[in-house]
Amino acid sequence: MNTEENKWVRVCDKSILLPDTGLCALVGKEQVAIFRDRISDNIYAISNFDPIGEANVLSRGLIGSIDDKPVVSSPLYKQHFDLKTGECFEQPGLRLKTYVVSILEDQIHIRYEQ
Repeated sequence: MNTEENKWVRVCDKSILLPDTGLCALVGKEQVAIFRDRISDNIYAISNFDPIGEANVLSRGLIGSIDDKPVVSSPLYKQHFDLKTGECFEQPGLRLKTYVVSILEDQIHIRYEQ
């Protein structure tokens, strides 16, 4: 799965990530917030860094939806970030980095670019 441009990192067993919760993982040198949606069972990965609160806290945020879009609410100032695109609902144009997720044999893998 490794190429010179991209690497896959095994994060954890899918069962460790409980529905409607998040966790933080170090992927390369970046903190990544990983979430599991209870309804769809989809796994999402975004930067853990909240650019408004200037802290690595998004994995502790609450997940939900706005207009059928999965979101996480920052635990600091409550901005909502789209889990698919990273876009901030309250500040259009502000966008978090998102990561590609793969599930292989019930293991969560995150792809990152070097």
